[in-house]
Amino acid sequence: MKNKKVIIIGLDSSTPQLMFDKWLDLQPNIKKLIQHGVYGPLTSCIPAITIPAWMSMLTSKTPGELGCYGFRNRKNHSYDELLLASSAMIKEDTVWDILSRYQKKVIVVGVPPTYPPKALNGCLVSCFLTPDVNANFTHPPDLKFEIQQAVGKYLFDVIKFRTADKDDFIRQVYELADNRFATFKYLLQNKEWDFAIMVEMGVDRLHHGMWKYTDPEHHKFEAGNKYENVIRDYYTYIDKKIGTILEVIDKDTVVMVVSDHGMQRMDGGICFNDWLIQQGYLVLKDPLPEKPVPLKNDMIDWGKTRVWGSGGYYGRVFINLEGREPQGVVPAHEYENFRNELQAKIAQITDPNNKNLDCKAFKPEEIYPKIKGFPPDLIVYFGNLYWRSVGTVGNPTIWTFENDTGPDDSNHAQQGIFVMNAQNQHQGQLVPDLHIMDVAPTVLDLMGIEIPADMHGISVLNKINP
Repeated sequence: MKNKKVIIIGLDSSTPQLMFDKWLDLQPNIKKLIQHGVYGPLTSCIPAITIPAWMSMLTSKTPGELGCYGFRNRKNHSYDELLLASSAMIKEDTVWDILSRYQKKVIVVGVPPTYPPKALNGCLVSCFLTPDVNANFTHPPDLKFEIQQAVGKYLFDVIKFRTADKDDFIRQVYELADNRFATFKYLLQNKEWDFAIMVEMGVDRLHHGMWKYTDPEHHKFEAGNKYENVIRDYYTYIDKKIGTILEVIDKDTVVMVVSDHGMQRMDGGICFNDWLIQQGYLVLKDPLPEKPVPLKNDMIDWGKTRVWGSGGYYGRVFINLEGREPQGVVPAHEYENFRNELQAKIAQITDPNNKNLDCKAFKPEEIYPKIKGFPPDLIVYFGNLYWRSVGTVGNPTIWTFENDTGPDDSNHAQQGIFVMNAQNQHQGQLVPDLHIMDVAPTVLDLMGIEIPADMHGISVLNKINP
């Protein structure tokens, strides 16, 4: 199994209950990889979101060590300075950085966050964070002109996945897949490589935009709707696209199909800042607005506010700590007890029917061995991610069933997918306890490269039964 060439096909948010449990027979290429190898649910990092999950996978480090907790991260302890995620945030070695030092040739396409592109021993096409095709989005720089000549205008993402125009949205998702797989196939056929990876974002976009049309358990599902099979049909289409990659590689190449997290229905949103106001933790200068509006820093009475929160697929709690934040009011000696109090109260949040939602608030130092950057004081999963965090204030209740950032039917799940062919040494073996940080050491192990001691993951080869 050593000294192999390795390909990773990343499908952002592809989820085991659909790929493995529901539609495996409709995906002959995935099914064949499983029959000749191993598979299983892949536990993501906390938080289970695109950024930082792909980098956690490919560095085998936690978000705490990466200092990256989402698309937007605090730049310092001020109230308003944020950093957008970019490749510049990632200081830890990725698997392709390590392979480059061993003179292995690599191809990297669409992995978040790889914009702006960094140098490596091979070629790179950056991710959906790229502003547009006028930016420098490849390494080497002139590769972008070669790609445009070979496959046409390169597409980074759909224009908008939270949209009411579902037909145009679906068209864009298919166009994105065609473009991404064509680019990857072109590079595989025309560049020297030992390791290659691509990430397709369309699965994630379609999940968010179309989940309610597919899932009978979603509260907005209507049987017989015209879009009922859209996600199923896209899974089968992506399987065909994977087939176009398998056709052009050597049969001894190890192929992994992975996702950064899974997906599940979204039951609703918790208006987190409205809840904090109700609890007396967050105080506004003026009365609550009559309709929901984004919470802005100049609306907050910082001298009376102990906590504020952010919206997103998970919640972030920021404590207004004395000596840390500009107008901090929570004394440092009360910090830990106060955080425990917040944890306990968050755990008591119920749904509109007074049923406990089983919300969890994680302390960063308890889930990360090291912490860099400026993490939230608590990372919150509302209702095991069946509920998202809504950051607006002025909502009628703390519960909402309309998304504040546009139509969105699903939220992330902790379990993604892992599939790896194993050259007929294993036949459809389900491997338990797979973790997202196992992927990078597995690649190095397969390629005969020593696994760095500071990687947290374990090579999947060591988890497979003989």
